[in-house]
Amino acid sequence: MRLQFNEVRARAAEFAREWQDAHYEKGETQSFYNDFFEVFGLKRRRVSVFEERVKLLDNKSGYIDLFWPGTLLVEQKSAGRSLEAAYKQAMDYCDGLKSEQFPRYILLSDFQTFELYDLETREHTAFALADLPAHAEKFGFIMGVEKRSFKDQDPVNIVAAELLGKLHDSLKANGYDGHDLEQFLVRLLFCLFADDTGIFQRGIFEDLIRDFTREDGSNVGSFINEAFEVLNTPEDGRQANISAELNQLPYVNGELFAERLPTPYFTAAMRDELIVLCEFHWEKISPAIFGSLFQSVMDGAERRKAGAHYTTEKNIMKVIGPLFLDDLRAEFAHLKGLKREREKRLRAFHDKLAGLNFLDPACGCGNFLVIAYRELRQLELDVLLAIRDSVQRDDKTKDFYAGSLSRVDVDQFAGIELFEFPARIAETAMWMMDHIMNNALSQAFGQVYARIPLTKSPVIHHGEHWRWTGLTCWRQMSATMCWAIRHLAALSCVMRNEHIRSRR
Repeated sequence: MRLQFNEVRARAAEFAREWQDAHYEKGETQSFYNDFFEVFGLKRRRVSVFEERVKLLDNKSGYIDLFWPGTLLVEQKSAGRSLEAAYKQAMDYCDGLKSEQFPRYILLSDFQTFELYDLETREHTAFALADLPAHAEKFGFIMGVEKRSFKDQDPVNIVAAELLGKLHDSLKANGYDGHDLEQFLVRLLFCLFADDTGIFQRGIFEDLIRDFTREDGSNVGSFINEAFEVLNTPEDGRQANISAELNQLPYVNGELFAERLPTPYFTAAMRDELIVLCEFHWEKISPAIFGSLFQSVMDGAERRKAGAHYTTEKNIMKVIGPLFLDDLRAEFAHLKGLKREREKRLRAFHDKLAGLNFLDPACGCGNFLVIAYRELRQLELDVLLAIRDSVQRDDKTKDFYAGSLSRVDVDQFAGIELFEFPARIAETAMWMMDHIMNNALSQAFGQVYARIPLTKSPVIHHGEHWRWTGLTCWRQMSATMCWAIRHLAALSCVMRNEHIRSRR
């Protein structure tokens, strides 16, 4: 189970006490960082290596003190040495790395001080070893808790789709096809994402594949299906003699793993493709567009017939802004500026957000739903921060646990899609975005918050529109149909405006 930040801070305090006299780079660096990673509940060797060789621009070689490809580069110095020089050295190392290895974070230390650089947000944090507990949240990325920003054209989404597409093609060529293949890959996508973002104990799924499947691939499919069964079973309902390693997997629920699938048979080459997938940094993909990109592994003729494509985030925002988001933001800005009954009115507004429902009647892989959900969760986070500020200002309570108050959830969103595969991708993408926003909540409040096991699901129906006649579904549609009609009208206006601009 992932640690809570209060336990991480306690571990950080003990780490600071134990290493308060450390000073020698060559003799103590490795033990120092082995213990440092344990503060966050992760074994250092699972994700990083010491003394990684890198070729510099002047054709010389250097050695990175600690390297976690794609995530963290550490340059360590003895106590009292210049960290300014260490930063220059770290950036020189970055110049020699492949693009997919380029880290998001650079950490500099002389044992007694830390400097952490976030190369994505350009945030720089410096503090003494003794103050590590107060800055523990800055290292939440070690646990999979970090803020993410996504770009429509980020190549990482294309690379990820291509890697998953290779395994798709291999399984299909072997005769594992149709619904079984699609469901297997959607489950696998969830596990890969969960392994890198803290839903699972970080890296456990990759370790299981590496350590408990044979190199010839003969037991890979059966082992993965066994893992799926474990993920679908509550901890207190599992067999007593289940392996300790598999038992580390959490109960997920959400019916994602409920159906028992036929066993896919792997070869050694297919196992290698799976390990490459496990090594990829899945926390970097955008749930909003990855599904549509992954759908591109389908047969081209079928894809054109089905209309598989994705709308960029920029154009999605053009629709959902005037459709509902601009009005909600304006209302929040007004409430935030009130002098009287501010907290009461903000809480009522929060009730309003939790009561909204949304329908995309042709949702595809869920691009519009995922972005709309992200924006609604971000607005809720802003509201919770404003409520917390009001509570603390009035000194009504010393404790404000945002996780217990977060009420916007995926079951407020519904979609209709003709085919099952994109419908299941949309459902999974919504859960992925939910976890990303839970991480944002965790970062903002310094309290780890996760919705595992999944208790609520987006309502994604696959089939023809006119056949969606279940009473519950029609109730949801009646509550949201006005949003759907305005959605289509707004989209038409956006497309018309874009066409006029292009003609100019």
